[in-house]
Amino acid sequence: MPLRELSCAPMGPTDMDMVRVPRTQRAPLSAILRRIAFALGLIVFVALVVRLSGDGYIDITNDPISFLDAMYYASVTVTTTGYGDITAVSSGARLAAMILITPARVLFLILIVGTTVEVLTDQSKELILKRRWRQRVNDHIVICGFGATGQAAAADLISRGTDQSQIVAVDRSPQAIQIATHQGITGVLGDATRSEVLAQAAVEAAKAVVVSPNRDDTAVLITLTIRQHNPDVHIVAGVREQENLHLLRQGGANEVIDATAAVGRMLGLGTKAPGAARVLDDLLAAGIGLELMETAPQNHNNVLSIPDGDTLVAVIRNGTRLPASETTDANLVTGDRLVVLRET
Repeated sequence: MPLRELSCAPMGPTDMDMVRVPRTQRAPLSAILRRIAFALGLIVFVALVVRLSGDGYIDITNDPISFLDAMYYASVTVTTTGYGDITAVSSGARLAAMILITPARVLFLILIVGTTVEVLTDQSKELILKRRWRQRVNDHIVICGFGATGQAAAADLISRGTDQSQIVAVDRSPQAIQIATHQGITGVLGDATRSEVLAQAAVEAAKAVVVSPNRDDTAVLITLTIRQHNPDVHIVAGVREQENLHLLRQGGANEVIDATAAVGRMLGLGTKAPGAARVLDDLLAAGIGLELMETAPQNHNNVLSIPDGDTLVAVIRNGTRLPASETTDANLVTGDRLVVLRET
């Protein structure tokens, strides 16, 4: 349906750092469980040492030391609480306390301190990675909306040679940002219609922006906000309703892709000309088989020509498409961009 009003859902807090840099993922739950198991193992070890010492320990109640008493003594000992109600009285028990129980207590303390230090180190590492990213981010590509369409756009960019570090994904969904960081892509958690979120994605230094939300009104608002931050950036936007094509162009999008019409044409082509549909599908799969590329003319001794092995599809001159049938090497000029078919 045609666009009637602009709207966007509210986003979360904007006064915090929304950048999520890709990192080597660890399994925090398994690491915590391993440490808990090791700590419990130390307590059980100390309890066994006490229990095997027999009469080497006495209780203030003068009752025999049971296994439960040994576990209690082990717990208060390794945590350095030490109530003193159970004590070692024999020489053998005291020797065992020095040789076995004291090292276990030290290991338990190292385990606690090590976990705390690791958490602090992890936070410091995150801050350092974010600071480094902000210092070097430039001429990158921002993808606003990292759903199925945005992820497909990122995959195509990567297959065409764009490094993951040069892509930034912006999305309101934590799950989408997690997918991005797992792929080595920096994520910004927030609503791309808001200026502060786009600023965190450094859109003012970007060379291109892909606008792929799930609503046309949101796409228009994102495009207008991007143009406010960066008047020169190349914006490619997807639209779901053909009636809204002109709104995105008027909003500042350089290229507008009619997603619904493109899928419909593919379905129709697959019905009437299945071979042509397979070739077109091959063209859309970057890095496999035929590739539709944009390149500059080959320059040899100041003579421009179509690159060897490429099949000319069209010439883009000053933003206007010239048919391949009207173009030869002789009438190519400096500044022309060639759209060619190439075998990958």
